[in-house]
Amino acid sequence: MNSLEKYQPLILLIAILMGMLLGGIDTIQQHAGAFIVPFLMLMLYGLFLLMPLKRVFTSFRKVKFVLVSLGINFLWTPVLAYAIGMVFLSDNPLIWIGFVMLTVTPCTDWYLVFTGLAKGDTVLSASLLPINLVLQLILLPAYLYLFFGFEQGIGLSFSGIIQSVLIVVGIPFVLALLTKRFLPSEGRVEGFFDTFNVIFLGLAVTAMFASERDTLLENLDVVILLLPPLLLFFVITFVVGNAAGRLFRFSQKESVSLIMMTLARNSPLALAIAVTAFPDQPLIALSLVIGPIIELPILGLASRILIRHK
Repeated sequence: MNSLEKYQPLILLIAILMGMLLGGIDTIQQHAGAFIVPFLMLMLYGLFLLMPLKRVFTSFRKVKFVLVSLGINFLWTPVLAYAIGMVFLSDNPLIWIGFVMLTVTPCTDWYLVFTGLAKGDTVLSASLLPINLVLQLILLPAYLYLFFGFEQGIGLSFSGIIQSVLIVVGIPFVLALLTKRFLPSEGRVEGFFDTFNVIFLGLAVTAMFASERDTLLENLDVVILLLPPLLLFFVITFVVGNAAGRLFRFSQKESVSLIMMTLARNSPLALAIAVTAFPDQPLIALSLVIGPIIELPILGLASRILIRHK
């Protein structure tokens, strides 16, 4: 983890504060929204550029591990997320959607860092990264439509979600592939994004909070509403991952990888989709910004617990 990534929660908090301050200037508030998607697309371009696509074949040697991790991430976790949201957030459907978008998308970047800190199998974890990414892009629209498509007053557009995924994720992905294929100085570009990718996420958050300053001030209870369901989600997911590692007799490194892979969530990707699929519903995006501020300290705590209780 480079020095900037270590301070991602702090960077996000600073970005939120800067956005709130800048949003007090009318001209900035009116135009800040135009910068959200470009910054998020730059962040996703860097993520895809750094993705170890060649390592995907490593996972094929661990069929049982792959099936268990995919089963937890894409079968168990969506059901758990929807059930927890129903208990805590049914009176706040937009925040409920944001909560589900956060929790059904497995992480594709920083979970490798915490896997390494907890002495897990980072090569195995990296090999599953592309599979997790592709599946969540395919399944996220399906989850949203299945869970909320028939809810009155929400009015999800399945085609609109698909279109936003193709645009905000597809373009950076194709550009990253072209860079890897044709750019001679690819290593320098990767080094740049490895260092500064978190800054692009911070700039997107700053732009979002500047453009939606008034909405946030009117809904300061979002943090309080999200804290209990997120904490419960992470506790249950940690316990399930640990139990699955024991049940299927995985090695210590494999068990750590499984726990981190099913615990960490992909809020930047979900945020990029949310701001394009739901441009008129800022509460959904606000939920996804608050999520990692709660999540990252939990991942750090989880890695320490795993090291201490080998």
